[in-house]
Amino acid sequence: MNWKVISRNIGFALLVSALFMLLSVIVSLLNGHDSALAALSISFLITFIVGIFPFIFVRETRGITLKEGYVIIFLSWLLSFIFGMLPYALWGGPFTLQNAWFESVSGFTTTGATILDNVEGLPDSLLFWRSSTHFIGGLGVVVFLLLVIPGSNQMKIRLTNMELTSLSRGGYSTRTNKTVYIFAYVYLALLVLSFVAYLLAGMPVFDAVCHAMSVSATGGFSTRNTSIAAFDSRWIEGITMVFMYLSSIHFGVVYLTVVTRSLKPLNNPVVKFYTASIVVVALIVGAGLKGNGICPTWGNALWNGLFETLCVTSTSGFAILDNAQWPMWIIMVLMFSAVMCGSAGSTSGGVKVDRILLMLKSIVRRVYKILHPSAINEIRLGKRLLRDDEVIPHLFYLNMYGLFLAVSIALSLFVGVDHQNSFIASVTSLGNVGPAYGALGTMGSFNSVPMLGKLIFTIDMFLGRIEIYPVLAVVGMILDKRVRD
Repeated sequence: MNWKVISRNIGFALLVSALFMLLSVIVSLLNGHDSALAALSISFLITFIVGIFPFIFVRETRGITLKEGYVIIFLSWLLSFIFGMLPYALWGGPFTLQNAWFESVSGFTTTGATILDNVEGLPDSLLFWRSSTHFIGGLGVVVFLLLVIPGSNQMKIRLTNMELTSLSRGGYSTRTNKTVYIFAYVYLALLVLSFVAYLLAGMPVFDAVCHAMSVSATGGFSTRNTSIAAFDSRWIEGITMVFMYLSSIHFGVVYLTVVTRSLKPLNNPVVKFYTASIVVVALIVGAGLKGNGICPTWGNALWNGLFETLCVTSTSGFAILDNAQWPMWIIMVLMFSAVMCGSAGSTSGGVKVDRILLMLKSIVRRVYKILHPSAINEIRLGKRLLRDDEVIPHLFYLNMYGLFLAVSIALSLFVGVDHQNSFIASVTSLGNVGPAYGALGTMGSFNSVPMLGKLIFTIDMFLGRIEIYPVLAVVGMILDKRVRD
């Protein structure tokens, strides 16, 4: 294991966090030296020194093995969480160590769950840092690293293949070493466009910056206690829905739609299945909201149903309604979407709608094979024919996802989380969706969750964000004597 190459790459990930801490310091200075100035300044200095250390004392090396790549991904994320909690912990207030850890992990994984009961009680600079963790996590700490590695470098190609799943890479129609740039271009374009749209809709500049970082990352951190509902604007709600949807479909499809000036790339089986599922779930939720008297009119019910459905399917934790009083059956319908979520190659979490579609096609194929044993039956996604060795790993991932979800539910029950939220919070944490139900719902917080419960849910967030395999690879290396020797 070459710890020199590992340390340099992890150092760069920390420097990215240090840069945004410095920007938060500037926000504090512009805001009249608010109460988070000292906490952010100290956090910046610590993170910068630790991040720059490998560049001063370790020589640059270009080679990277498979094992080193997984360690870089794992530790880059983990150390970003640890150093990202410093501004919260040093500022104090509601941020005990466990709460600072929870908020940091939730931010970087773009989950959007929070321990804060009074978001507006934070100074603007800390709110900016909070939204910045969404921006960093949405693009990905490893993607920031890949953007500065020369295009022909084999390290870049290898890390790209590990950071992006085969489902993600398949939609770019370009060389592997270009996919990272396309992802970054689309991500930044969505950020800028959402910011401008929020401004035009009347949102204050600071709020527009923070919400643009949240919506493009499908995170959900807001600067207001009541999230998007605080602005009481159909225009802002509509803009949020548009960008939640765009940020949750494959960025390669968005890119091709723009560069070809054609809607043909949207004629994609995954996009069509995802869009249809949103419409169906939104209609069911809207009917439930109207039927249970939560919304007075059908127009209001369908609008709110679509907004809340997009919040879940895109894994954005925004809200315009308090779901604490909703019937449980509506929550269960949304939990289906919280497992499926958006497309691979986007900033959304969950198992990805691509895998759900593959699973359904595999079931149909198997039934057809039973009925017609001699027939040739193949799995296709659009014009692409998929081999069994391409499909099986994703079906295996679905099984593994379900296993981790079951373990999380059991452990959270064991540490004292109530029955409903043991299930719902595990689903929303592993899917990087955010708020759960009741006291942990859209207008609540996770502050009341026991310490071990918060730890379990942050592990879920981590596993969901990097899609389990890198964590298992690192654990396997630790346990494998041949690696240690």
